[in-house]
Amino acid sequence: MTAGPGPTAPTLVIGEAITDILTGTDGTRRARPDGSPANVALGLARLGHRVRLATRLGRDRPGRELHTHLRGSGVVITPGSFTDDPTSSATARLDAAGTAHYAFDITWDLPAAALGTAADPSPAHLHTGSLATALAPGADRVLTAVEAARAPATVSYDPNIRPALLAGAERGRAERFVALSDVVKASEEDLGRLYPERPPEETARRWAVGDGPALVVLTLGGAGARAFWRGGHLDVPATPVEVADTVGAGDAFMAGLVSGLLHTGLLASAGPPGAPGAARARTALRGATASAHLDRRVASALPLAARAAALTCAREGADPPGRDELALDRRSRVR
Repeated sequence: MTAGPGPTAPTLVIGEAITDILTGTDGTRRARPDGSPANVALGLARLGHRVRLATRLGRDRPGRELHTHLRGSGVVITPGSFTDDPTSSATARLDAAGTAHYAFDITWDLPAAALGTAADPSPAHLHTGSLATALAPGADRVLTAVEAARAPATVSYDPNIRPALLAGAERGRAERFVALSDVVKASEEDLGRLYPERPPEETARRWAVGDGPALVVLTLGGAGARAFWRGGHLDVPATPVEVADTVGAGDAFMAGLVSGLLHTGLLASAGPPGAPGAARARTALRGATASAHLDRRVASALPLAARAAALTCAREGADPPGRDELALDRRSRVR
């Protein structure tokens, strides 16, 4: 992945794709595709963006099924992502409220070839997060890739902390990714685990007034979300919905947020002549978050993200909506 000027590729997502075994309250078990970064890639592709996913997929049956699932919505898996080792999995137990609790059987050793070669075009925008940015040995390779892409690409990050895999160094590593990012989304659970000594809102505010992200969004489950930027904050109400389960809801929120910012030129995209490059988009995003009044381009991306999350909660598994569904929901609302 080159860090210099030159042609740009579509959005690149780096991170895990795994198979979930969902165990319901009645004891039934169902296999579903999952993995936070893979879900974000899927959501972006369904919202009309060209997306590549650098990941680790086995050539076994679960890996083939994940590949088929992602490819069916337009996600391109980078060629070096395939391995002869087994595809990672997680067992997700659903409680009575539809909330998933995970136990993992995962190896995150991102193949170097998954990130391409120096001859490949740099991504216009890069997203990463979750296990890919926390789990050794692959997390260091992801951090190096983000550092290399920071100049030619805008960056988004979702820590998506998994307590079953906490190893004690999450705070320092997360802070390095935050410092490299333009947009960060985190749940109140994430920030409570990283900084148990202070309220999640205080952490989100601190991240937003530093030298890293121009926009930090704290998701609050059924209470919606709160966006922070250097000049203030904005509450984002949740979209009412009958919850089937919450699997993939935060990832759908992330995809909706990134999509909205890509469409308005506040994140970089590889498109026709005139599409904003990283420096131009970064400057625009900084300008849009420079005062107490949030720019309408940012403000319009936030309810889109909330609607995407709500539609995902309304059905089983990590199944983010497409453009047509969001457009319909904007007119009629989710009930």
